[in-house]
Amino acid sequence: MRVVFGVLGPVTAWDAAGGAIALKGPRHREVLARLIVARRRVVPITGLVEDLWDDPPPGAVGAVRTFVAALRRALEPERPPRTPPRLLVTEGPGYALRAEPGAVDAWRFERVVSAAATLPPQDGLAQLAEALGWWRGPAYAEFAGQAWAGTERARLAEIRLHAVERQAEIRLALGLAAEAIPGLDAHVAEHPWREDAWRLLALALYRTGRQGDALAVLRRARTTLVQQLGVDPGPPLRRLETDILHHAGHLDLASGPGGAAARVWAQTAAVYDRTVTSGARARLESTVGLLRSLAVTGGSGLEAARRHRPAAIAAAEELGDAELTARVIGAYDVPAIWTRSDDPSQAARVVAAAERTLAAISPGAHEAARAGLLATIALESRGTRSARGPQAARQAEEIARRLDDPALLAFALNGVFMQTFHRAGLAPRRDEIGAELVALSTRHDLVTFQILGHLIRVQARAALADFPAADRHAAAADRLAERHERPLVGVFTRWYRALRLTEAGRAPLAEAEAAYRDAAARLDGAGMPGLEHGLLPLALLCLRLRHALPAPAGEHIDEHTDWGPYEPWARPLVLLARDRRAEAAEALREVPDPPRDLLFEALWCLAARAAIAVGDRRTMERAHGELAPAAAELAGAGSGLLTLGPVSRHLGDLADALAHHDTAARPRRSR
Repeated sequence: MRVVFGVLGPVTAWDAAGGAIALKGPRHREVLARLIVARRRVVPITGLVEDLWDDPPPGAVGAVRTFVAALRRALEPERPPRTPPRLLVTEGPGYALRAEPGAVDAWRFERVVSAAATLPPQDGLAQLAEALGWWRGPAYAEFAGQAWAGTERARLAEIRLHAVERQAEIRLALGLAAEAIPGLDAHVAEHPWREDAWRLLALALYRTGRQGDALAVLRRARTTLVQQLGVDPGPPLRRLETDILHHAGHLDLASGPGGAAARVWAQTAAVYDRTVTSGARARLESTVGLLRSLAVTGGSGLEAARRHRPAAIAAAEELGDAELTARVIGAYDVPAIWTRSDDPSQAARVVAAAERTLAAISPGAHEAARAGLLATIALESRGTRSARGPQAARQAEEIARRLDDPALLAFALNGVFMQTFHRAGLAPRRDEIGAELVALSTRHDLVTFQILGHLIRVQARAALADFPAADRHAAAADRLAERHERPLVGVFTRWYRALRLTEAGRAPLAEAEAAYRDAAARLDGAGMPGLEHGLLPLALLCLRLRHALPAPAGEHIDEHTDWGPYEPWARPLVLLARDRRAEAAEALREVPDPPRDLLFEALWCLAARAAIAVGDRRTMERAHGELAPAAAELAGAGSGLLTLGPVSRHLGDLADALAHHDTAARPRRSR
């Protein structure tokens, strides 16, 4: 069970479903809070006693142990008896809370505020708005008087104030001065010593045409600072007052961050809002265009686009115009590289809407719209084993080629790519698709699909062990991403370089593991749960096996690790590493067929290794048959993320094991 902790307000904890976990009394919460402050470090039990009581009573150490035991039961209710805790652990002379970096709201808040400075303004604004919404009151609210909490409370409060001011700066840069004013007004009232807040408020007022109010704010700032703190305003405030009086040109939006582009955006959006009526159908198509652009920005942008897309489709269907609905569905031609859907239930709803719309369009009419719907079905049905997906991909490609529409063909080819996983060994076919996408998109300036083509070729050339070519395509994708502000590309190229380090064979295990952990950190907040869930443990498992080491059974990755969708294939190997052969054999018998996706060969190789170890002939035979078409490829490398080495080596091991099994099973002749 994944536990999330909240300290930006009263200290609390929530389970994976979002339900509050009962933490018993205030002493239990105080122990938990003290361990969170320690940030995964060990707090000696004597230190906990000193922090909890000014004058510790007899039996204080025993009381702390009782609090810890109760917390463990609350935080890990499903932990089997006599198994060590994974979350609140005993180590040396004390205790540590081994919460993941994203499991504590304060830790996430710090990371988001830091990352926002490196994001495009619109993304940074969205991230900060979400992060500031996590605050439910003062940090560690019920422990305001405790000495151990004082420094941490003050530090988090300062970061929050900085985030509020950074949020206002971004709004000013985006031409949203009017939106910044109410929050800044309240901010300076609560924190009158924040000179930068006064400066931002005055600038926001000036940019909304309220020069007199801006000057009045600066006079109020001067009076407040002198009367309450006994100091004069600093140079920035004094300089701003002079600049406002002289209407200095650099105060205009075009001279600030974002410049003319931010001003044009703000002015155009305002005109559109005034001109196009709220119920106009054009708004729906414009909305989908914005969602498409938002999706490629990554992080909160991708999540927001995914969240609002079904509403746009539903709104179009309500109007009863099949052609409009087709354009709304097909206009979301966001390239996809990963074969597992981020939201399968939503994908199914989109496919259903596309099918309804196809049925409502007259045969032979609106061919481009039909192709967009078919490409959407091919993309959104990936990983479902439906025969409809490949059929829709072929139909979309045929229409797009007949219409000689480059953008439509690129979208259709993305659907074709998603439907090339019906068997192992198809890296050469996917390489052909990637090559056509690169050439087509380069000729017609289709940047997002040009990037997609390079990423597909990274995967395919890695699968074929052609790493010099894969390196070139990764570098090309990175260059395009930097030039055209596509931050999600770096997630995939970072993972590829961790794979590259692994396959080079020269890097020590620890260095390769560090590269994978660094790549996994890029996934946090990227908005791609279908890619993120369980991927790091799987990659580290494959890395160890590639180094001829057993599956890890220690504290970093063990049988309690959250393997996500890969748990059935990892479990037998983890059990084998713990010398539990009978349980491993039983777990292997329950392993399903791997999904036909980018990790198809890798998961079959994991099953094959376990089958060889426990002598499961049926699984060995099936693994050999499924993997044989990929004999010339590297297992898993087609994902661009991880590898288990040459498939041919696994096939050889299977063949040897099967031969040995037959020899051992053959009855001996009596003399």
